[in-house]
Amino acid sequence: MIVYLFKSFSDLAYHLLQGIRMANLIICTTYLCALASLLACNGGKVNSEVTVRIVKSDSGYVVLRNGKPFAIKGASGTANFKTLHEAGGNCLRVWDTTNLQQILDSAHANKIAVIAGLPMQNSDQVDLYNDPVKVARQLSMFQTIVERYKNHPALLMWCLGNELDFPLSPFNNNFYDGFNTATKMIRQLDPNHPITTTIINFNRKYIANIQLRCDLDLVSFNIFKDINKLRGNLKAFSWFWNGPFMILEWGVDGPWIGTQSTAWSAFIEDPSKKKAEIILDRYRQNMPIEDPRMVGNFIFFWGSKQEVTHTWFSMFDESGRKSEPVAVMESIWTGKPQQGSYPKIRSMLLNNKGASDNILLNPGQTIVSELSLLERDSVRYVRWRIFREDWYKENGQSSMRRPPPLDSKIESGGKLTARFKSPMEEGPYRIFAEIYDYNGNFATCNTPFYVVIDP
Repeated sequence: MIVYLFKSFSDLAYHLLQGIRMANLIICTTYLCALASLLACNGGKVNSEVTVRIVKSDSGYVVLRNGKPFAIKGASGTANFKTLHEAGGNCLRVWDTTNLQQILDSAHANKIAVIAGLPMQNSDQVDLYNDPVKVARQLSMFQTIVERYKNHPALLMWCLGNELDFPLSPFNNNFYDGFNTATKMIRQLDPNHPITTTIINFNRKYIANIQLRCDLDLVSFNIFKDINKLRGNLKAFSWFWNGPFMILEWGVDGPWIGTQSTAWSAFIEDPSKKKAEIILDRYRQNMPIEDPRMVGNFIFFWGSKQEVTHTWFSMFDESGRKSEPVAVMESIWTGKPQQGSYPKIRSMLLNNKGASDNILLNPGQTIVSELSLLERDSVRYVRWRIFREDWYKENGQSSMRRPPPLDSKIESGGKLTARFKSPMEEGPYRIFAEIYDYNGNFATCNTPFYVVIDP
């Protein structure tokens, strides 16, 4: 009976903890009896299947999970677990502990492993790391999380911080003390799961400082445009560092310096069809899948999120419907030809002008928006919306809160055209089109414009 109820000792231990928290006496009594039985069979030892290890083999570094090689096919996100499993993915990376219980449970139910993020503050937070009380508070928070989830069967690794800086300056010694105290605590409480951290791009100085001053099992990168340099950087620096690594974020270029923008610095976003092409090309041309040191890579972003726009990185809409980059990743993970059809947007024009034409409008000006698609027959309907440009940043970070659309009257002139009047208030805006097909899939594009009031 117990064998059928619980796949492993780790499953049983996890459910025991949950039963205790629920204070359900009947359930806990049943679990305790089952635990005693399993302990008798295992000689009182924890089943080795709960451990995750990164080992070096003849063919390179390998992640061992449940005692077996685990080839990571990953995505960075917080939702759509079933779709990830159906697409051939097997691992999800999350950044912090928000809803971690729900994420781990949902992942486990869909046979997905999770790299859980611990939100370590960056080294530039000098006031925090110079204050022992604040450092202790951060450590205590991490300790609570590790103790609570270390036996969850979905847990694969811990990621301490995201896009941290690892400077050489002696002014950051307290940061390294705090970082190393945290890794030491994790290893003492949970020796069964590896620890990593992420840095932006391939930064030799940071890698050197990590190797010389920190205790991690592997280094991870968030890398987008510079992924075309990764192979060369790995080879050139292998004389100093030749250890395992992961790519925890990769995909299309984001709304940052180097991306095409308008005269008023509004970044120009590609249509989802173009994004799918970029993702496939970057994987085929730049992903170092042949490198025996790489143990996994994670596409960004598996879900729907706000980052300058609500569509820039989102591979799904807010209802969980898929865009073409999802099909691209399924093809990559399964090795099969791309399946399904998606609306294929070529461009959007406002009064026959594109985003790169720096569209300036008068208040209340009548505008005709028109979509150009490669396959018109695939369109079921188009949702048009206008948003104010989301430029607000706090501590240099883009807002993650999606702004509401304007209450604009947009008249559809057919499936692919719309007529609207520009807002009366001066400033930067975007008009978005979300195109849905008869299979429930969608595509997106948007065009920035600026309303100018004549002096």
